Amino acid sequence: MAKGGWLGQSRIGWGFFGRELKRRREAAGLTQQELGMRVFCSGSYIGQFETAIRKPQLDVAQRIDVVLETDGFFERVWEELFNSSPYAEWFTEAAYLQGLATSICEYAPVFVPGLLQTAAYARAVFLGGFPFAPDSEIEKRVAARLERQRILQDPTTPLLWVVLDENVLRRKIGGAAVMHEQLMRVASVAHERRMGVQVLPFDAGAPAVGGSLTLMAFDDAPPVAYCEGHRTGNLLDDPAVVAHCQRSYDLVRAAALSPEASLSLIESVAEEYADER
Repeated sequence: MAKGGWLGQSRIGWGFFGRELKRRREAAGLTQQELGMRVFCSGSYIGQFETAIRKPQLDVAQRIDVVLETDGFFERVWEELFNSSPYAEWFTEAAYLQGLATSICEYAPVFVPGLLQTAAYARAVFLGGFPFAPDSEIEKRVAARLERQRILQDPTTPLLWVVLDENVLRRKIGGAAVMHEQLMRVASVAHERRMGVQVLPFDAGAPAVGGSLTLMAFDDAPPVAYCEGHRTGNLLDDPAVVAHCQRSYDLVRAAALSPEASLSLIESVAEEYADER
């Protein structure tokens, strides 16, 4: 499965970044390992940058410019690619990392996670956030969200575990028909054993996490956490902070209903919406 499906949509593409990196590294007489040591990452990471499997952080691109004496070239290409992403600026990096993750654990307090949203539900979410946007802009956002769901086409990777606040089930986004379809979509993915799902019920009290939280793990890199608020998002990679986020997420899972009881509740609420149609 191709990772990071949006990369090829930019005007330059991460393949261009990688080819230029390889060409200029070799011109400087450096191996991947030697360049990696100088920019504080592994040689295998340099190889992944060169083959567009992985995208470097901005600070790594800046250090590459210094080592290869490329006068800001790689920083400028990085910014061009970053700005060409179809996702909101604060989510671009997290969206890319989701495509590389081997496991994704998410707590959703308000909306069904984007990886599970139906087109109708996503459209209603965007219309709520951008009520004066033209239809073309809304449809562009919906298409980008659905495209991101391609990472779930692999039957095993990433491992996905989602905890939905009961509020997500009860808030009528887009009307009863939209909610019925959306909750049945969640139930279907769970029945296919493509993900684990739990519901944090209202009577569980105050959640251990105050907002949206996503934890991502990788085969060859440390885990990261992503927290999102209104028009903001923070990607956290400090090991101590990520460990704290993991503990908080574990507390949310412990307070949530079992997967079996959660699935039963999701389907029950979906049927309630069906009766309203």
